[in-house]
Amino acid sequence: MDLLRSLPLGLYLEQPITWLHKLDPRVKLAWLMSFLFAPILANPESRIVVSLLLILLTLSARIPLRVWRQQMGWLLILCVLVFCLSAIAPDGLAVQYQPRLPSYEKEFVKPQPEKNGRVGEGESGRIFPSLLGNLKSQNYSYILLKQGPITVTRRSLDLAIRVSTLLFTLIYSTNLYLLTTAPEEITAGIESLMRPLRRFNWPVTEIALTLTLSLRFIPLVLEEVQNLVRSVWTRAINWKKLGLRRSIRLWMTVAERLLKNLLLRADQIASAMKVRGFTSPDRHRVQWSQLRLRTVDWLAMLTLAIFWGVRLMWGNGEL
Repeated sequence: MDLLRSLPLGLYLEQPITWLHKLDPRVKLAWLMSFLFAPILANPESRIVVSLLLILLTLSARIPLRVWRQQMGWLLILCVLVFCLSAIAPDGLAVQYQPRLPSYEKEFVKPQPEKNGRVGEGESGRIFPSLLGNLKSQNYSYILLKQGPITVTRRSLDLAIRVSTLLFTLIYSTNLYLLTTAPEEITAGIESLMRPLRRFNWPVTEIALTLTLSLRFIPLVLEEVQNLVRSVWTRAINWKKLGLRRSIRLWMTVAERLLKNLLLRADQIASAMKVRGFTSPDRHRVQWSQLRLRTVDWLAMLTLAIFWGVRLMWGNGEL
């Protein structure tokens, strides 16, 4: 078991370098925020389009099949299960569903004009057959599917689309951003966007340095967990003879050891930074990457503006 390679989410793809890798991290961060905020107050059609757009971006970038199949496959299965469960679940409306048309139809008789020249009450009945015909042509039904205990209504179907697409967009858009953006580029982009906050005496450089260290610390945590799990399984412990109480005590010991190892790694990182002169981020700064907007980045920003224009004009849903 290699957690550093088998973990399906949150890994950075170093090779091959796709066109998503070459985009400026600030532009990709703007697209990420757009994917996260676009489903808010959106209709089901626009939510499905946003999910399909993420899949098209993955395919157009020519990310290897082994990568996106591992990352997207389980997520799609989860979203399909959430969709099915939400569709057949009760929609939350405690009402009795009644047909839109009455069980019987009234027969409208052609009215006879009265002697004094006024039209009788039956004359207004000529309007009602046309309205009744319009109601028949709509074929509206609140219940879309009813097979035994399974009932799918319009509200439950809409709720299923909202929940499943929101789950897919939230997880996969973030994962695609982490997949094509190095941790140093992420922190450099966030620091560049947070520069105006320096006027309010915000520690922008310290925040960026802390974020860089936290992203670099994630593989160390996975490595420690992997080593401890391997050490437990290689001892061939008989869990049935050990019992529940001793098993809990053993895993508590493993968790305590994990915490000690992580604190030791953090102390080693701090000592290494002090030796190299990292007494203050402003005095000893490392420029990870040169952020520069190129032609591809401006085209991506133009496409983002078109995306939001289409979203605001045709993608709004009902409140």
